Amino acid sequence: MRSAPTILHLDMDAFFAAAEQAAKPSLRGKPVIVGGLGPRGVVATASYEARRFGVHSAMPMAQARRLCPNAAYLVPRFSLYRSVSDQVMELLGTLSPLVEPLSLDEAFVDLEAGGTAQDSRSAREAGERLRRDILAVTGLTGSVGLAGSKMLAKIASEQAKPDGLVLIEPGTERELLGPMPVRTLPGVGPATGEHLRRAGMTTVADLAEAGEDELVRLLGKAHGAALFRMAVGHDDRPVVAERDAKSVSVEDTFDVDLHDRVRIRLEVERLADRCVRRLRGSGHSGRTIVLKVRRFDFSTLTRSETLRGPTDDPAVVREAAGRLLDSVDTTGGVRLLGVGVSGLTDYTQEDLFAQAAAGEQTLGDGPENPGHGTAADEPEEQEPQPPAERRWAAGHDVRHAQYGAGWVQGSGLGRVTVRFEEPWSAAPGRVRTFPVDDPALEPSEPLPLVRQEQEASPAAQSPPDEPSPPRSSRPASRPKSRSPEDPGPAAGPPESEGGDGARFSGGAGRSRP
Repeated sequence: MRSAPTILHLDMDAFFAAAEQAAKPSLRGKPVIVGGLGPRGVVATASYEARRFGVHSAMPMAQARRLCPNAAYLVPRFSLYRSVSDQVMELLGTLSPLVEPLSLDEAFVDLEAGGTAQDSRSAREAGERLRRDILAVTGLTGSVGLAGSKMLAKIASEQAKPDGLVLIEPGTERELLGPMPVRTLPGVGPATGEHLRRAGMTTVADLAEAGEDELVRLLGKAHGAALFRMAVGHDDRPVVAERDAKSVSVEDTFDVDLHDRVRIRLEVERLADRCVRRLRGSGHSGRTIVLKVRRFDFSTLTRSETLRGPTDDPAVVREAAGRLLDSVDTTGGVRLLGVGVSGLTDYTQEDLFAQAAAGEQTLGDGPENPGHGTAADEPEEQEPQPPAERRWAAGHDVRHAQYGAGWVQGSGLGRVTVRFEEPWSAAPGRVRTFPVDDPALEPSEPLPLVRQEQEASPAAQSPPDEPSPPRSSRPASRPKSRSPEDPGPAAGPPESEGGDGARFSGGAGRSRP
């Protein structure tokens, strides 16, 4: 425990939903819910306007729709969230070399290590300066907690929400923690909380009064001793700048249970390819391939295979995942599939046998193809296939050749509805509907949430019916005023999409914005 409140915890306010509201003037001040939009999707983030209806993270999307039917329901745009997160982490890096990202929107900072704060006054100044800088660079708000330990700093940031700062003075920890429920402490989940409740302990003060011996008797030596220390305000966990990833995985929940074995295998191969892309993106390879299957009755099976050496070869991962699938009974249907890679390392040891097998399959020696370089190797002519109907995810960015930048408000029955507006638009944009295969409409990269000074020009004020010039994706240098609320409707009926559910961690930069 520090003698000064020099541990800072930042938590961005309703991050995904707030980013969508900042990007879409028509949604500001309205309930916005981000997540998987299919029948089995879950809420990733709900705006504070939606939370008033009882919607919260991890809630089934179907339940959220019942509670808040008039909200805008959007598919996550992780490329935007990662970009904003990188800007925030860069700001944190100016405070200290010790920044511990927990997710895209949350991190601990050791202010003492950066010489940024030595006492309560300087710590508060650093926290307020950080909040101003985040608003200037991203247009979003974050809540800051300051305390002498990570546990208390996180509790303080929860009390500061939304858009606030709370500092817990050293020496006041037990008085603050006493009346809080036991679930406030890290490591106390529903099962442990219920176990403690049956023992007559519902508040943190109850845990402190029970004593370490009683908690060890109830929960075991390691858990009981750690819980007692936290109950009396002690938490010596350091801020760790580098947190090595232990595994990389992806999974999908399907709107309808899969029964066709061929379709299931194709989905496993698709997930394996996605997992390898994420694995390579993190600069790792891995030895252990993991397959996760959740069946129709909610029973979940996990199978794994450890290779002779680490790999990031998609063919090797696909083959291993396929072998694991062969050992799983999918009779009755599958509702979720996942593929992961663990045992990560920074180098790759090629699987020569797998490569050789892949080479043999490519060369195609066999009774109907006896040699190489013959006419039998050439692909047969195939009938041209009609192009697949384009899918437009609700909330994602598009650009029209005539009307410029906008976002998908909804799609279905062969048509897509787009609202043409930009984050800096002076008013909510107009809505237009197009055929889903309109050649003038294309997917687009997200625009920055705050506009560059040099981009402010008379041309930028053109009405939505006129083409919009390309925008810079660089971070802004100062905040801009937001537009008034749109009295019109929120997003229309969206296209069903499954949520990815992945969390990403941003790295802390060192240069000043």
